[in-house]
Order: sequence, then C-alpha cells, then structure tokens
Amino acid sequence: MGASIIEGTKAAPTCWGDVLILGLGKSGKAAASYCLNLLGGRVKSVTIAAGEKNDAALEFAARCEALGAHVVFDMYTFKDTYDVCIVSPGISQFSRFYENAKAASTEVISEVEFAWRESPAGSRWVAVTGTNGKTTTTSLITHILKCAGERVAAVGNIGNTCIEAVGNGEADVYVCEASSFQLASCQAFAPEVAVLLNITPDHLYWHMTFEAYAEAKKQVYANLNKNQGTLVIDAVCDVTRDCVKEFKNDPKRAFGYIPVGCAAGIDHSMKEACGSENAAFLDGNMLRVDFKGEEVELVGEGDLLIKGEHNVSNALAAAAAALACGVGAAQVREGLVSFKPLEHRLEPCGEIGGVKFVNDSKATNVDATLKALSAFAPHTAIFLLGGNDKGTDLDELVEACDAKCKAVVCFGAAGERFFDAFANAGVKHVRVEHMEDALDTAISMAQPGDEVVLSPACSSFDEFDSFEHRGKVFKQLVAFRANNAR
Repeated sequence: MGASIIEGTKAAPTCWGDVLILGLGKSGKAAASYCLNLLGGRVKSVTIAAGEKNDAALEFAARCEALGAHVVFDMYTFKDTYDVCIVSPGISQFSRFYENAKAASTEVISEVEFAWRESPAGSRWVAVTGTNGKTTTTSLITHILKCAGERVAAVGNIGNTCIEAVGNGEADVYVCEASSFQLASCQAFAPEVAVLLNITPDHLYWHMTFEAYAEAKKQVYANLNKNQGTLVIDAVCDVTRDCVKEFKNDPKRAFGYIPVGCAAGIDHSMKEACGSENAAFLDGNMLRVDFKGEEVELVGEGDLLIKGEHNVSNALAAAAAALACGVGAAQVREGLVSFKPLEHRLEPCGEIGGVKFVNDSKATNVDATLKALSAFAPHTAIFLLGGNDKGTDLDELVEACDAKCKAVVCFGAAGERFFDAFANAGVKHVRVEHMEDALDTAISMAQPGDEVVLSPACSSFDEFDSFEHRGKVFKQLVAFRANNAR
C-alpha cells in the first residue's frame, strides 16, 4: 500500500487507497460504512462485491451507492485492482470468489484485523478463539474487566463488530471473540493477550482440511512477539498442547504463555508436569493461576455459577487472561463468582414436577456435548441429540452417554444415524422425528430429580434458523408445558 502509519494507532495507514469489500454480511456492512466515512480522504474508492441479491442487501447497497460506493451483485471476478480487500468471514479462503479477490488485491484482511489496525495504539486487545467455549470465555473476561472498572467492549462474534466498536471509541479494552474464518485472513493482528481454548474438528466445509482449520486458529498468537504479549492456551487438548511443544523452546519466542491444565487433566499443573513458567489449573477444588512468580488462589469450583468441567477450564482461561491484563486477584474473584450462565449454554430453563430442564442448544458439535455431560451426575440426565447432521464420528459420544445418561432421545435429520450408533449401547435410546417430540418423550421417561438436556451435538438447520432459534423454541415448549402442569 505504501502509505505511512498514523501516529497513535496500532497500524492504520494514512491512506487505505482503493478498497474492495467482499460480502455484505454483518461485518461487511460495518466495514463498508466505516470506509465510506473516509471516502475522499483516507479512502480513494470503495467497491462492494455483495454476492447474491436479497432485499436487505439491495437496500443497503442503494444507501452505499448514494454515498459514492460502486456495488456489484453476482460478480465473482474482478477486472480492476485494489489496495486492500476486507473479506467477510462467511466467504471461504478456498472459494473461487476469495481467490479472485486475492489476485486482484495487494492484501486481503478480515474485519477484525481492519479494526485492530484502526484502533488507538494505547488500546488493549484480548482475542479469544477455540472450537468450543469462545463466547462464555469472552463474556467472562469482559465481565471480570468490568468488575475491575475497565472501559471494555465485547466484539467480534459477540456484541458489535470490531470496527463499529473502534469507530465509536467505546472502549479502552476490546475483548474479541474471533472465529477461524476471521483469523484465516489476519496478517498483522497482534492482541496483547490471546486465548486459544481447544481445537477439535469443526467447520471443515469452510477450511477443507482439519490442518487448515487448526492453522487458522493458531493465527491468534502468530504475532504476539511484536508486543511481547501473553498466550493463554488449553494444555489438556492434544492439538493445542502440541502447539506449546512447537513454540516453548523457540529461541525467537518473545511472548509469555499460561497453559491451562496439562495432559493429565484440568486438575494438574503444567508447571509441575513440564516445568512451564506459568500455569492455570484446578488445585483440589480451588481455581489457581501461577503467573509471573505469584501463586494466585481464586475461588472454589463450587462457587462458580457456570457448571461442568469445561466451564472450569473456561473460567481458568478467563481468569488467566484477566490477570495478564493487569487485573487484581480480588477483582478476578468478584467477576468469577458473579458471572451467570449465558443463554443456550447449559442454561437452566424450567422445572416440571421435580424434573429440571437445561437449554444447551449451542452444543452444535460432538465435542461440545461431551463437555456438557460432565456437568451432570451419572444416570440423572436425559439428553436430546440430533438436528442437522455434521457427519462426525459418534463412537466417543455413544461411550460417554452410555456411561453418564439415564437415556438419550435422537431426533431430526441426524436422528436415524444417531439412533443406529447406540445399537450396541446399554443406555436407553429412542428415535423420534422432531425436537418437540423428543422433549415430550423425555418428559415421559423422567422422574423427579432428573434433568432433561437439549445438547444436540448437531447444527440446527433441519428445523430451525440457528442454534439461538432452536434454543428459544425449546424454552418456549418447556414453559408451555410447565404452565399446563400447574
């Protein structure tokens, strides 16, 4: 691009030049609006390759054209050249659309990187990624920082887009939930604190291979050397623990890291197991972070309002990230014990005749459902499994449900395959058509003291618009039956 960097920013150029916006999703619209405000100054031109036509996109495009943008629909090749392309996360880096845009552009970046470059030099960024647990951990870090009196905004896949928050100047600390899609197009993004929770197979339709998916996730800490930042990393997960092996003895490494747990589990310290400088782990029932020579005992596992072993891991990661941001131990403790479960994530949602109901609709893959199982006493939970089948292996899920569940009810497009997978399992398993049928079947089997858990291990698109839609409908169905039972 050749432009100099504006003093007082992370890496914002004096001129972005000719800008191509690829896609008109939420982040594409935000990036387009921001760039149009700079048109005639730091931006020479704005071209929007909007993809397919729909009413909302056409309406937004008309507003952009009135402000001077060139908008094209259903065009996936480019004759002109651009200084920078800002790509929407829904467009795979392996698609022809992306590849053509890359060939026509000096560089391709995500909206996350665009916002980071534009942000003040003194602002702090905490970036959170991983297959599961991102939203809970991002929200918990944000909550802890608010308890500490920080001016903080949760951005990215949660809250406002990054560029909207930066443009509004609404925070000094940006806690960014970053997906693999967004990280795949990051070049210079260097948060002060990066959090890598876990990596298990997911979104392979977008990344094509698990290796490409893992590499995108690892981009969250690729530039930490620039600012001597801190990485908080899950060391229980085999894939992320291998990342530690890759960088820990690198003589060029200039960033610190805090491993959460180790190969032996969340209740073991990598400091003791492997001699790492820092560690976050469960010490007996106490959440503990050893950081920069200080051993910080935080709160008991039972003091957390979010349940399950995976949420202990999330809480440890959030606490470690907050401490790395300079938050005091007292404020971290306050945030941990006051943080409530998020919607659709092991969310208590009612009780009928002594049977409790839990909405875990966000569990859209097998790994998330496996983690949810740890939150329940053996043989007291009836799990509702199914939805839009991702085709992942079910052996581990069957084994875990067989050991832990009172029963499973399989439903939706994936219902038949899930039901067949339990053919040789001892746990009671039933096949029904729809989620509502699954709920009623579970109610008929449940006894006082049991819990009925929607934790589908599938996406929602066979019956619903999103996991949020599925979870809201589930809660409505439970509430309707609870009212009728009175």
